Amino acid sequence: MQDIKWTANRMPASKDEHLAVMSVENVAAVRHFHESFPQYDKTPLAILSNMAKTLGLGGLYVKDESYRFGLNAFKVLGGSFAMARYIAGEVGRDISEMTYDYLTSDQLKEEFGQATFFTATDGNHGRGVAWAANKLGQKSVVHMPKGSSKPRFDNIAAEGALVTIEEGNYDECVRMAAAGAEKTPRGVVVQDTAWDGYEEIPAWIMQGYSTMAAEAVEQLKEAKADRPTHIFVQAGVGSLAGAVVGYYANLYQDNPPVFVVMEAQIADCLYKGALAADGSPRIVDGDLQTIMAGLACGEPNTISWDILRNHAGFFVSCPDWVAAKGMRMLAAPRGGDPQVISGESGAVGMGLISVLMESDDYRSLREAVGLTKDSRVLMFSTEGDTDPENYRDIVWNGKCPSV
Repeated sequence: MQDIKWTANRMPASKDEHLAVMSVENVAAVRHFHESFPQYDKTPLAILSNMAKTLGLGGLYVKDESYRFGLNAFKVLGGSFAMARYIAGEVGRDISEMTYDYLTSDQLKEEFGQATFFTATDGNHGRGVAWAANKLGQKSVVHMPKGSSKPRFDNIAAEGALVTIEEGNYDECVRMAAAGAEKTPRGVVVQDTAWDGYEEIPAWIMQGYSTMAAEAVEQLKEAKADRPTHIFVQAGVGSLAGAVVGYYANLYQDNPPVFVVMEAQIADCLYKGALAADGSPRIVDGDLQTIMAGLACGEPNTISWDILRNHAGFFVSCPDWVAAKGMRMLAAPRGGDPQVISGESGAVGMGLISVLMESDDYRSLREAVGLTKDSRVLMFSTEGDTDPENYRDIVWNGKCPSV
């Protein structure tokens, strides 16, 4: 069984110029946009009080994104907002005018017409882009990496996208999407991977993710829970992690939580960059095969990387068994706690938190992070059973055992 690897953040700080992307004001505008959708509702915040007691924590809170817009994952938040920001710029309107009613109106058809949105995905982001394009009367083209699951492919195709499974990995599919958009009249790349010369849309996608984090703040207050002391957030290219860390760093400027960033071990580019400790990102290549398909990305988002190098406390490289353990725990909670159907990329936080609290093999990490009986921990289950067959293999049949 592979070991969990970790490092504290010892990187030199940058000028922190990208933190403003996730300002409280920007997040409020994003929330206003999402609330205009008829499909909008807050996703649940599962309060796992008995699990917290079992593990020796003061509180454990899981944001359950399996309910988001009926799409079983959070990714639609980013793609939909980025598309709206792009359209706003094309028609010369403010984002505050980009309501669902306007974006689906005959007026928009006259003012904007139709574009084709290109993206690469393991499943959830592509489905979100395809869904938003379908609802807004736009076109979408989606490239999926080698090994992508048939159910995720079918869900994207059902939204009217032109979707393919390629022979390359995720990062190669990103380059394929960019090349396709360049050749297509009114072709637009909607990708959360940022690189030099392509940062505006990835920043908008990151902002879109913030609705989830802002809802969690409100729900914690409603539950009479204080500010979380620790936030565990997973990372592929790092856009979600950068969005969550950036928003909460802005919100709790005087007393930020401890931020723990988790990756799939086969694609742990952020961990490797943090381990090098020189402030420069690292790239991981290869097939990147892992059950955490949503985290199988080897090239960091440059905007997110800058936020994380300044504000993340720890970077953790997790083998597949950590996510599988988390899936099983959330599916069979302690008596009285709500069940969370959490997919492979959504449950890694639960698996890691449980290992840290229960195993002396990782006592050094537990103590470094500062997890105690007074800790209030927030994590994000970013997807449900988006690959139902694999979910059953793990939860029912014990695939990827932790012992």
